Amino acid sequence: MIPHIRQQYNQAFTEEKYQAFTADLSAYGIEPKFRTSETPVFIPKYLSDKLVEASEQLVDIFINPDFKAKTASATPTKFRVPNETDYPDFISIDFAICQNEKGELYPQLIEMQGFPTLVYYLDVTAHRFRKHFDISDKLTHYFSGLNQESYHDLVGKVILGNQPKENVVLVEVDPDNQKTQIDFLFTKKILGIETVCLSKLKKSGREVYYEKEGKKIPVHRIYNRLIFDDIEKRSDFLKDAVDIREDLNVEWVSHPNWFFRISKYTLPLLDTPYVPASQFLDKNNLPDDLSKYVLKPLHSFAGQGVILDVKPSDIEAVNDPLNYVLQKKIEYASVVDTPVGKRKCEIRMLYAWEAGKDRPTLVINLARMSEGMIGVNYNKATRWSGGTVAFFEK
Repeated sequence: MIPHIRQQYNQAFTEEKYQAFTADLSAYGIEPKFRTSETPVFIPKYLSDKLVEASEQLVDIFINPDFKAKTASATPTKFRVPNETDYPDFISIDFAICQNEKGELYPQLIEMQGFPTLVYYLDVTAHRFRKHFDISDKLTHYFSGLNQESYHDLVGKVILGNQPKENVVLVEVDPDNQKTQIDFLFTKKILGIETVCLSKLKKSGREVYYEKEGKKIPVHRIYNRLIFDDIEKRSDFLKDAVDIREDLNVEWVSHPNWFFRISKYTLPLLDTPYVPASQFLDKNNLPDDLSKYVLKPLHSFAGQGVILDVKPSDIEAVNDPLNYVLQKKIEYASVVDTPVGKRKCEIRMLYAWEAGKDRPTLVINLARMSEGMIGVNYNKATRWSGGTVAFFEK
């Protein structure tokens, strides 16, 4: 999207460089389980400013004193976890990159989560791009004036809190088989905390622990990568696991309830130029033209269950309309020039909230490129598509 930088990158690209780059993304000999694009996304300053403005407008809403009252019903009763924190430690906000009739690029909100993303993998990916390709020093993948040292320092503080590393664990369901496993490995490599499957957590009274080499290791703080959808689907596998809905003596990063408070549930509550019109599904009050909307289940992840071409029969098939939203369709622009054609993209802006601060800090980004549908479940074999990072013009 910065024409001269894009042209230089494409001309200098070789398959040998890309293979060396992807080989360098492994941790402990294990490679990512998702496709990494052949290129970063290059963001011009005017679009960078819009992405930051759009993100900060949403944060203003999230930190408003009335936000928790407005989202009191966001967390389903069956998923509610006690001892909720006052704020989410991480917030991820996804924007589609669109284009108006004047050819100007602008962001439109896709969705958001009070939940972390590939915190360490993204930083590694950006630095590997710099290592194997010529990326200008006038571009950065960080925000808020951060560099690698200050970024690691900030996210490390957020994840660890005041707890020793040995008592902080990243918890996921069957982590070795998750698409995000590579980030868990880099988290251990860089931050030094263990990844523990939920099935391995045990409790004594309110205290939580896991066993390692025959020793009981107390767990005081959980870096939360759990998604209740996975927990429900793997109920047999987790039948002996600790029930995280109990009153446990642990700290959460981020607390599980924030996954729901800042989510698709929040879309109808937002009113900014960067948010497409959204409404909870009401069968008695439907838009005149359903073809202009997408239907999204509230409690799904990675695009599962989303209906892009909504028909009246899809609406009739919904048994629990309050658990769905209709969102006005967003037209992604095919704006990234590649040697094999133009690609669409979306940008995820990641915030980390340091204890004692009035608001979270915008820290890093994730980008996705695609010829068609965007997401980890698509474009697995399509070249110049997949997960990547964006470099922003300073």
